[in-house]
Amino acid sequence: MHDVHLTGFGTYVPDETVTGAQIADRSGVPEDVVVEKMGVREKHVCPPDDDHASDMSVAAAEAALADADCDPAALDLVLYHGSEYKDHVVWSAAAHVAERLGADDAYAHESYALCAGAPIAVRHTAAQLRTGDVERALLVGASREEDLVDYDNERSSFMFNFGAGASATVLESDAVDDAADRSRARVRESAAVTDGRFALDVVMPAGGSKRPPTAETVADGLHTLDVPDQESMKERLGEVSLPNFLTVADDALESSGHDRSDLDFVALTHMKRSFHDYLTEELGVGPAGSHYLDEFGHVQSADQILALDAAVEAGEGPDAGDVVLFLAAGTGYTWAATVLEWRG
Repeated sequence: MHDVHLTGFGTYVPDETVTGAQIADRSGVPEDVVVEKMGVREKHVCPPDDDHASDMSVAAAEAALADADCDPAALDLVLYHGSEYKDHVVWSAAAHVAERLGADDAYAHESYALCAGAPIAVRHTAAQLRTGDVERALLVGASREEDLVDYDNERSSFMFNFGAGASATVLESDAVDDAADRSRARVRESAAVTDGRFALDVVMPAGGSKRPPTAETVADGLHTLDVPDQESMKERLGEVSLPNFLTVADDALESSGHDRSDLDFVALTHMKRSFHDYLTEELGVGPAGSHYLDEFGHVQSADQILALDAAVEAGEGPDAGDVVLFLAAGTGYTWAATVLEWRG
């Protein structure tokens, strides 16, 4: 079995931003609630005719490939793990991204776990790399689901933090001669759990086969995200979210030969500030061992690399020898974690 190394990563966010004050003005939610409770000082948003999912994925991928000193022509696999809301429907962003990058010898496919996508994409791809099925892989994820948020719909208020952007990682096995020399981190083990009772709690009412798009569905505003029973979801999620976050974190750490006392940095899905602080304290890292994404908001499966990249840029990222945890949750509901041993 081969060791797997993260040899490069990159991010991209659009230039245009929306502040917490602007979100408050648009939604009617008090500014202090948006900024302090929801944890959004500002977030990046896409112009209508630019920065589509594939564009942002290519930009992040080019940065990751440069960071890894990896030629796209050497890739064996391109995997897209971002939003299903992309340039076109029933369409492979992965194939288009691979073509635009010049990854001519790679096969491309997609993996959907919504906001839990990054740890799960790393898990699946690392398994392929360990067995020798592939040697070099590029993982990309992008989101502009902010487009799907209706700020007049109070039921969807927990999605007012949605922002836009992309991330990419390059994973290589030690079958590549210099992979270990270029390694930013060694990829270890993962864990995940799904509670399907939440599967229908967050939906876009129209646009699928159950309710195809029509002039009426557009006129009725049924093409934005909705939470049909927000209070029920909030109550049920409150009972299981923390235990499931901690379970997948502990299981991934244990499988990797670690426990919470070894943990140094957690790259975590953006969530309300109080829960982020409570969860990182429970994991034993606190504010110094995480980066709160209040300058980005929630960018679906790009959050983990955005948090890692922002921390590294600020000089607050992990040091060589540190244990890093990618920790995420996505509606459906799936909680997922992957452990990395940082090399710097």
